[in-house]
Amino acid sequence: MPQDENLAAVVTHAASDIGSFIKAQREAAQVSIRQLATNAGVSNPYLSQIERGLRKPSAEVLNQIAKALRVSAEVLYVQAGMLEPGVASPVRDAVVTDTAITERQKQVLLDIYTSFIQQNEAAAEMNAEIAAVTAGDVPSEEPSTDQ
Repeated sequence: MPQDENLAAVVTHAASDIGSFIKAQREAAQVSIRQLATNAGVSNPYLSQIERGLRKPSAEVLNQIAKALRVSAEVLYVQAGMLEPGVASPVRDAVVTDTAITERQKQVLLDIYTSFIQQNEAAAEMNAEIAAVTAGDVPSEEPSTDQ
C-alpha cells in the first residue's frame, strides 16, 4: 500500500534526523559512542543504530540520552518530531543549553519564566482595555429610551 510506504518513509526520515542530531551532539561533547551508551543506560549497538537512523528511540530513551549529553530532553523531542517547537527565546535557549544546572532546575526556571511572561501579557491586555475605555474607543451601553 502506498500510504504504508509513505508512513515508513516519514518514520525512517525522522529516525535519521534524530540520529544524526544525537551524533552531532555527542561529537560536539567529545564523547565516544560507548561512553554515551553507558551514561544513557542503553546498549552500544542500539545507540549506533539510533545514530545511523535505523531505529527511532522512545521518549524515555531520548530522555536518558539527553541527560547523558547534558542537553534538554525537549530539544531531542522536537528534533525527533515528538513535540512542536516553541517560540524562540534567548532566555529559554540559554537555560536549556546551560550545562551547570540539572534538567529539573532547568524545568523549574523555564516554568517560572513562562509564568512571568504570561503575567506580563495579561497585564498588557488589561492596560490596553483600560486605555481603550478611557479614550472612549469602546462603545458604552446605549441609554435606555424607555420612559
